[in-house]
Amino acid sequence: MSLSPAAQQFLKGAKDGLPFHIVIWPFAAIFGAIATQAGLNVVEVMGFSILVIAGSAQLAALQLMTENAPTLIVLATALAVNLRMGMYSAAITPHLGKSSLLTRAFAAYMLYDQPYALSTIKFEKEPNLSLSEKLGYFFGAAIPIAIAWYALTLGGALLGEKIPTDIGVDFAVPVTFLALVAPMLKTPAHLASALTSGVLVLVLGFMPYGSGLLIAAAAALVVGAQVEIWMEKRKAAT
Repeated sequence: MSLSPAAQQFLKGAKDGLPFHIVIWPFAAIFGAIATQAGLNVVEVMGFSILVIAGSAQLAALQLMTENAPTLIVLATALAVNLRMGMYSAAITPHLGKSSLLTRAFAAYMLYDQPYALSTIKFEKEPNLSLSEKLGYFFGAAIPIAIAWYALTLGGALLGEKIPTDIGVDFAVPVTFLALVAPMLKTPAHLASALTSGVLVLVLGFMPYGSGLLIAAAAALVVGAQVEIWMEKRKAAT
């Protein structure tokens, strides 16, 4: 029995996402272990992972919680880390936006770094894919990674202190993130925004509770928008 085109794309998405499991598995397990060591119970840890499903924001929020940072700072920092999801949504809407409301809602929940990066590259290379094929590929890339994230977070939470939390995943995760984001920095606005955020995060590292990240994120958005406006005006003038 032959698979439908959408099912074939689902399998391709799952296959393309396999390399990311190398980082996701230990990262999720370490997050679960750190969270339980910080005082969260298993239900709270799993609620955190299932509802937020964003490792970098989860770790940033957890670190601030252990430092007894004000709730507003915790929420604002997690939001700042995840502001990129809004840009992801705007970028992928032309491809998936015609699907049903329920499908779009589930796609929005599953829209995180890895499936976004893989799908963006796929859709650019194969612009003639149908909506069902695009959805198949997107969910094929997203769902297996999400399931692995849930499962390994649970494993880490249950094992707790038996899992070492200093095995270098804190280095592997940002490197993986850079590998995802770097190919997308194609315009002056993207480059200006990335440079602004990177420089300001380093300069403002002295600020309490990582609040320098909030300023860096806001400044990067403003700079990126201004460069984009400048580029549009330049095109109109030529």
